[in-house]
Amino acid sequence: MVGAGIVLYLVTFIVIVPLLWIVLLSFENSSRILSDPFSLSQLSLANYRSVFATVNLLLLYKNTLVLVVCSVLIVVTVSFMLSYALTRMTFRHPLIRSGLRTLFLSGLAVPVYILLFPVYKLDIAFHLFGTYASLIVPYVAVQISFDTLLLTGFLAGFPGEIEHAAFVDGCGLYSLLRYVVAPIMRPALVTVVIFNAVYAWNEFPFAVTLIQKPSLTTIALGVSEFQGQYVVDYGAMMAAATLVLVPQLMFYALFQKKVVAGMTLGAVTG
Repeated sequence: MVGAGIVLYLVTFIVIVPLLWIVLLSFENSSRILSDPFSLSQLSLANYRSVFATVNLLLLYKNTLVLVVCSVLIVVTVSFMLSYALTRMTFRHPLIRSGLRTLFLSGLAVPVYILLFPVYKLDIAFHLFGTYASLIVPYVAVQISFDTLLLTGFLAGFPGEIEHAAFVDGCGLYSLLRYVVAPIMRPALVTVVIFNAVYAWNEFPFAVTLIQKPSLTTIALGVSEFQGQYVVDYGAMMAAATLVLVPQLMFYALFQKKVVAGMTLGAVTG
């Protein structure tokens, strides 16, 4: 047990050090980051002032939150209904169930960013290019496979007697999902929400390809504002990266127990 504890502390240290180093460098002069990155004798808030002067952080946060909230609501709702149908409902032919499961889960085998060009062409064809929808739809499509896998695994390991009893008592499908199934699946649903929110918050390749209007710039795109063709403002970039990281870390810290429960409870009950 002592050896396992030491390993866990070591892994935690390895994970935390780069994050702390980003925060420290955000107070360092950009030129000194390259010449003497371990010197912390001249720390200042100049990089943060540069960030606030260069980008409209309120606009970036607003755009990112719109994308996060909309994409998470859609993908969690669709994945929840899909996972329940695949694990609980009876199909006329067993191949229909296996075919649907294979169709949705096969998305895990497709590298996400090889779809950039097809998504770009589809957005133009459907007149979505340069709008919130041009990012929300890919975010939902990218995450639905993993979410379905996680939720079906949770439901498959959970007994259905409670649902059967609710049906006998006259509970309809909508009421069953809302008042019986959803509370039971709360740890898994919270885990799905966190994973999807963090993905949408950090996503860059789709955003930089499909968003051209400055008014729709996301927080991840805002960090790239400090990298020019010939010059990179490393100090301001570290400050912007810190402003991107802090909300995520706070969000994850609040719900970390739910994440652990959602990832393990289905396996334990099975």
